[in-house]
Amino acid sequence: MTEATPHSTGPTGSGTVELTAEGGVAVLRLNRPDRLNAVSPALVGDLLTALDAVSSDPGVRAVVLTGNGRAFCAGHDLKEPAAGGDSRARIERLQEVTRRLRGCPAPVIAAVHGYAIGAGAEFALGCDLVLAADDAVFAFPEVGLGLSVTGAASRLLPLLVGPLKAKELVLLGERVDAATALRLGLVNDVVPAGELTDRALDWAGRIAERPAAAATLAKRALDHGIDGALDAALELEVSHALITERSAEVARSTAEFRARSEDAR
Repeated sequence: MTEATPHSTGPTGSGTVELTAEGGVAVLRLNRPDRLNAVSPALVGDLLTALDAVSSDPGVRAVVLTGNGRAFCAGHDLKEPAAGGDSRARIERLQEVTRRLRGCPAPVIAAVHGYAIGAGAEFALGCDLVLAADDAVFAFPEVGLGLSVTGAASRLLPLLVGPLKAKELVLLGERVDAATALRLGLVNDVVPAGELTDRALDWAGRIAERPAAAATLAKRALDHGIDGALDAALELEVSHALITERSAEVARSTAEFRARSEDAR
């Protein structure tokens, strides 16, 4: 995949992420539309592979992260069994998505429509810019499920909305519509749903036209000021996630959430 190739599709393993590139802009589309692009071990693996591909390609000067179907990403798929093995390794693998979004040399734009819940909201937080469709809904429901936030939400969310509002969003877990997300500073702009992709590609194209080295260095300089405690926050999130996963409340809360979700469908 290079800028010289007008249009290309990269391998994504199990196909849960689609990768295309054209004119210096790469587009990553989460591709589990039947499950509202909910997070599975395969999706995490494919997303990491795709991020590696765009990060190592000097022809990619801007990246758009979005989702196929009716949602950006509805959080963890509660019907999908967690990958076997060590829990810490599984949690850190999910957190690696945030690290690679932040570490990608090209600026990454999240184009969010429909649900951005839990891990989906955290994927958006990890991007450099966030555009939301007017039907976008954000939420951090982990505490209500007896779980702990991951994906650097403990570091990035307070930076964006302030510590008091961050605690409100996490402790109450209430859903936030696009207009409220804009007011809080969770997103850069809100556009009609039908215009989301065009606006994201317009922003990405404008970035791609700028000198690549300057854009990369600007991103690194800004992130250096933001991410001074990112690794410490990620490690703390792992320890909290391991504690909450062992709680007896998790199974009950997860079952209740799954039942409500199925009723809503």
